[in-house]
Amino acid sequence: MTRCPCLSGLTYEECCGRLHSGSAVAQTAEQLMRSRFSAFAVGDVTYLLATWHPDTRPPSLELDAERSWYRLDILSTSGGSPFETTGVVEFEAYYRSPDGADSQHEVSRFVRDDGRWLYVDGTR
Repeated sequence: MTRCPCLSGLTYEECCGRLHSGSAVAQTAEQLMRSRFSAFAVGDVTYLLATWHPDTRPPSLELDAERSWYRLDILSTSGGSPFETTGVVEFEAYYRSPDGADSQHEVSRFVRDDGRWLYVDGTR
């Protein structure tokens, strides 16, 4: 069994794999953030686009095949519980590329629309 890329401590199948397959939906903004990180790690463009708010979603998305995402640190969260409609997650995501190891820091905004959390946008 493979551990989940979001580093929850669960296997991929028990954690983000359920969300990627559509057998479950994210219950919090943080859970959606973790599942989106895992989607980058496993190359699931379909999931990334499906969980992006339609007002800010690009028409297509191409992932950098030479970038390997390996670690996610959640730095803070605000809102985003199962009982709220907005949330903010600050994180740092680590990756390796031919240029070496690096990270991306972002403060991401999420909204819950019709019972589903969606990524709106982020500032780096």
